[in-house]
Amino acid sequence: MKIIFMGTPQIAVPALETLIDSEYELIAVVTQPDAPKGRHKTPVPSPVKTAAAASSIRVLQPEKARDPEFISEISALKPDFICVMAYGQILPKELLDIPKYGCINVHTSLLPMYRGASPISACILAGEKETGVTTMLMDEGLDTGDILLSQKVAIEKKETAQSLENKLSEISGKLLYDTIRRLAAGEIKGVKQEGKTCYAGMIKKEEGLIDWSNDAASIERKIRAYYPWPGAYTLYKGQRVKIFDADVSNESGVTCRAGEILCADKTLAICCGKGTLTINELQAEGKKRMKAADFLRGVHIMAGETLGGEN
Repeated sequence: MKIIFMGTPQIAVPALETLIDSEYELIAVVTQPDAPKGRHKTPVPSPVKTAAAASSIRVLQPEKARDPEFISEISALKPDFICVMAYGQILPKELLDIPKYGCINVHTSLLPMYRGASPISACILAGEKETGVTTMLMDEGLDTGDILLSQKVAIEKKETAQSLENKLSEISGKLLYDTIRRLAAGEIKGVKQEGKTCYAGMIKKEEGLIDWSNDAASIERKIRAYYPWPGAYTLYKGQRVKIFDADVSNESGVTCRAGEILCADKTLAICCGKGTLTINELQAEGKKRMKAADFLRGVHIMAGETLGGEN
C-alpha cells in the first residue's frame, strides 16, 4: 500500500509518525515551503518536514498544490492513498482524483460542526463540552467530504487550545491508520455530512484583544481558546498585558464599568459586561509571565482604574 502524506504544523506530526511506523509504504511527504522566521528571516522547515527528514523520507514542497508540474509528479508516484492533515492549501480535483482509494483528510472537530481552519479554538470559544477527530474522503469543498470515522474527546474545564490540540493530535494517528486499513478492506464507506454545521475561519492576531463589555464566562473561554496564539490581551496605560489564566468569580455581575479594576491587592479582579473575572497569570509588556500576586507587588495598580482601550 503506497501512501503520500500532506501536512505542515506540529499537530500533524503524530499522524505522520504513525504511518512511518506502520507496514505501509510512505513514498513521499508534502509540506509547505520553509517559512522565514526571526529578525533575519531565516528559512525554517515545517515540523512535518523535520519529522520526515529524520526518517529519510522524500519531501516535496510545492509553492502551490495546483501546480501542473507538482500534480504530474504525484501522479507518477501512483499512490493508493493521499492522507492530509493541516496541510494549509486547498487541493484541486486533479490531485484528489489521483490515488486509487481517494484522499483522506484528518480534521480536528466532529464534522459537520466546525469546518475550517480553527476548529479547536472555535470549540472552546463556543463552550462546547466535547469535540474530536474526524476522517473523511476529500472533495472540492472545505471539509465537506463524506465522513469515514470519528472519535470524541472531552473538553475539560480549564482546557486551552494547546492542551486540546495535543489530545487531538495524539489520537489522530491511530484513527488515520484504522481508516486506511478499513477503507482498503471495504469495511467502511463514506457517509454524507448532514445536519447542523458551522465554519471556523482563520484567527487574526488582533482578535486577541479583550472586550471587557462581554460577559466574564466568554472572556475566560477566549483566554483559553487563544492560548498560545494569538494570545488574549488587554491594555493598561497604553501597554499591552497578556492574560494566560483567569477564573469567573462572579457570574451575576456587579454595578461597575466594564474593564474596571475592582480589587488590586493580592488578587486582580476585573468587572465585565456581566460578572467578574479574577486574573491568575499575566505578562506585562517587556516582562516575564507571572502570577497576579507577584505582578501586583511590582506594579502600583489602584482599584477603580480601567483596563482596555484601542491597541
